[in-house]
Amino acid sequence: MQTIKGIIVFLLGAASVVYLVNPGAGIFELIPDNIPGIGNLDEAGATAVLLAALAYFGYDLGHIFGKKKEPPASSTTMDVNAEVISQTKS
Repeated sequence: MQTIKGIIVFLLGAASVVYLVNPGAGIFELIPDNIPGIGNLDEAGATAVLLAALAYFGYDLGHIFGKKKEPPASSTTMDVNAEVISQTKS
């Protein structure tokens, strides 16, 4: 099952690269670029798919855009909000 998922992710990533490289010189467009406001949403979507596919295979490029890795959550966390609510009711 994992290999099928990897193949699908690879094919989606490859399709997004082909769409972004645009070998048809703009003949094949999902949304025409000359529509104001939404014209480049298809390229943005293809870029998001490509970044997600690269992250799936271990090439996480999120740090280029300022995304920071968060440390894993500790298993000894406490629910402070429930304690504060119960103290204010008494």
